[in-house]
Amino acid sequence: MTEAEPYLMRLTTRLLEGIERLPADQRERNTTYLLEAQNPDGGFSGREGGSDLYYTGFALRSLAVLQALNSDVCNKAANFLRTKMTGSAGVVDFFSLVVSCYLVPLGGGPDVLADAPTDWPERVASTLETFRSPDGGYGKTPGALYGSTYTSFLVTLCLQLLGRSNPEADRLAAFVKSRRRDDGGYVEISAMKRSGTNPTAAGVGLLQILGELDDTARAGTANFLAALPSPFEGGLRANDRIPAADLLSTFTGGWTLDQLGFANKLDWEAVQRYAEECERPIGGFRGGLWDEYTDVEYTFYGLGTLALAALMLE
Repeated sequence: MTEAEPYLMRLTTRLLEGIERLPADQRERNTTYLLEAQNPDGGFSGREGGSDLYYTGFALRSLAVLQALNSDVCNKAANFLRTKMTGSAGVVDFFSLVVSCYLVPLGGGPDVLADAPTDWPERVASTLETFRSPDGGYGKTPGALYGSTYTSFLVTLCLQLLGRSNPEADRLAAFVKSRRRDDGGYVEISAMKRSGTNPTAAGVGLLQILGELDDTARAGTANFLAALPSPFEGGLRANDRIPAADLLSTFTGGWTLDQLGFANKLDWEAVQRYAEECERPIGGFRGGLWDEYTDVEYTFYGLGTLALAALMLE
């Protein structure tokens, strides 16, 4: 039995609730940071290069949870997105495009898909299916021999946004379960023996969507994630062999524990301090205490982490 509420809607609603509790000046400076990051063509960049679908998606999602999407931002973004409607793309770009096309009208912009062929959702779904691998997952390239846990998660999120169910959901669920390891977490590729935070978040998210997450798996995953905070920093590490925490793992691990019903396994005051230390005084978040630069992707993770912490510490 698949979950009724789309995963991204549940995530966005949760973050909206938490970000409303953040100090007004913190919300304002990060809104300013994001608005100033938009390029003249309407897209957003990473740390170098021109506008990119991946970073545009993260910037729009960040502005959405800050309730700062407006018609000016969305009209400009729509112009950029229209240039990306044709041509080939990987799963990450497909996902970023679909998410962005969903958000732009919500912020007062146009329906980017209005001029697209009426069967555009079916075309995208068919294209995504070319990434299906023999093991039942989805690979990073069409015709890949082995699936990627993260790519499989993104394909499923994309299909949800398109209003499509996942074909061969049973095979996909079996694939994800095969990526679970004895430590309670999940791996990205089949050859890996030890789990990572982010593949675990993707694996749990997929099984939640598919209605295939049992109580034994929940408890095991919670114990795995609860052991990953860095004792010196407070944030979560990407795996138990890395000494330093990072903001991506902190967000995905914290969100996953929240969704599993085991959020109390984290020291949320320490998590909050860590995320605050990753923020620049003028807005924007670094990837970790080891990082010198900010970007719109890590700003989403930083805001998300602080939103969850605000909810847990009430």
